[in-house]
Amino acid sequence: MAQKPSIPKGTRDFSPAEVAKRNYIFSTIKTNFEKFGFQPIETPSFENSETLMGKYGEEGDRLIFKILNSGDYLAKADAALLENRDSLKLTSHISEKALRYDLTVPFARYVVQHQNEIEFPFKRYQIQPVWRADRPQKGRFREFYQCDADVVGSNSLWQEVELVQLYDSVFSQLGLGGVTIKINNRKILSGIAEVIGASDKLIDFTVALDKLDKIGEDGVKKEMLEKGISETAIEKVQPLFNFTGTINEKIEKLANLLANSEEGMKGVNELQFICDNVTTLGLQTAFLDLDVTLARGLNYYTGAIFEVAAPKGVAMGSIGGGGRYDDLTGIFGLKNMSGVGISFGLDRIALVMEEVGLFPEAVLATSKALFLNFGDKEALYAMKAIGKLRQKGIKVELYPDKSKIDKQFKHADRRGIPFAVIVGESEMEREEFGLKNLATGEQQKVDFTTLVTLLK
Repeated sequence: MAQKPSIPKGTRDFSPAEVAKRNYIFSTIKTNFEKFGFQPIETPSFENSETLMGKYGEEGDRLIFKILNSGDYLAKADAALLENRDSLKLTSHISEKALRYDLTVPFARYVVQHQNEIEFPFKRYQIQPVWRADRPQKGRFREFYQCDADVVGSNSLWQEVELVQLYDSVFSQLGLGGVTIKINNRKILSGIAEVIGASDKLIDFTVALDKLDKIGEDGVKKEMLEKGISETAIEKVQPLFNFTGTINEKIEKLANLLANSEEGMKGVNELQFICDNVTTLGLQTAFLDLDVTLARGLNYYTGAIFEVAAPKGVAMGSIGGGGRYDDLTGIFGLKNMSGVGISFGLDRIALVMEEVGLFPEAVLATSKALFLNFGDKEALYAMKAIGKLRQKGIKVELYPDKSKIDKQFKHADRRGIPFAVIVGESEMEREEFGLKNLATGEQQKVDFTTLVTLLK
C-alpha cells in the first residue's frame, strides 16, 4: 500500500475558502499601500547566501534555509571539513544560495542594484512569501507571506507618523479594531545600555529585554547575567520592568533616566515628535503605546521600532512590526540611505480574524448559479447564456456531466451555490430559463433579462 503523502512541518495547504479569505486581506492591504503612495516590486524567492547571511544576527542566521548547490554539491567541498563534520564551515562550500528570510534585506539589495533607475524618496510595497527554519507553533510557520511597505531616501520622521496611520487604516478597514501599535526607539535602548555601563553588551541587552513578555522579569534577568551583564547594571534597569503611565509620562521618565546620554535623548526627542503628531492627527480604531522593552532582535534597526499586538482577549503574537534603519543599504555599498518600513503578518492576521469572526460573507461567495446539464443540446444553449452572464460580471458555471439531476442539485448545495438554472427542451423552445432558489425551493420561469436581474 502506497504511503499517504504529506507536507513539511510548518507549511500548509489552503482550501478555496481559506484562499478567498487570504485574498481579501491581501486586497485590503494592497489597496491601502497604494492609497498611501507605495509602489509594488517583487524580488526572487532565493538570494545569494552572502546577501542574506550576517544581516539578522546569530539567531536569524540559524533560521535561514540554505539551498544545496546543483549537481554533485560535495565535489568541491574541503575534504578536511567533511572529515571533521564541521557543518558551519562546510555550508559555504556546498550552498551558495538561500531562501529569503524576510523582504527587507532583499529590498536593500534591490535599491543598491537599481539605484540609478529609482526616484528617491522611494516608497515600495512587496507582498511575497518568506521562509524560516523556525520551530512551528500556533501563528508561527516555516513558510509565510510578508506584506511590507518601506520608504528609503528620507530622514523625515513624518514617514513614521504615516506608517502608524497606515497600520491604523488597514486594521480599521479589516474590522480589526483595538489593535495596539507599540513604539520604541533603538537610540533609547542604546542610551539605557550606556547609562548602566553595558554599551558593549547592547545586542545581548536588547535581545534579552525583548523577551520580557515571553519569559518574564526573572527570565530576562537570568539571560542578561548569562550574557555577562552585571547585577549592578541590571539593578539600574529595574524601572523598565514595570514601566507604566501615559505616553507623555513614559517619555518624561525616559528623559530623566537618559539625561546624560546624547544618543538616548535623540531617541526621546524622536519618539516625542512621532507620538505628539500621531495624537494630534488621531487614529481611527488603533491605540498607540510606548513600550520601552520592545527591541526586536534584528541588528539593522537604528531609530523607531514598531510592533502591533492583536486586540485584547486574542491569544496571538505580534501581527505586524518594523522600524527605521539608517544605513541598511550600506551593507551593500550604498552609504547614507536612510529607510523606514513596516510589515503585516498575513497568516496571524487571518487567524485572528477567523477567531473573532470578521470575514464578510461576500468573501466566501462562490458561483451565483449552477446550470444543470440535461445533455449536449441543452448544455450548448446554457453555455451561450453563461457566456453573456459572465460578460456582465456574474459568476456562473455549467455542471460538466449529464448526471442524475439529484446529484447535480447536491453538488450545488455542497458548493454553497444559491441558485440552480434548469434548461430543458420546453425552456429552449420558449427561450426561457428555470431558476430555482436552493435555500427556499422556490422555482420560476424567467427570460434572460430577468435572469440577469435576479442573479445580480
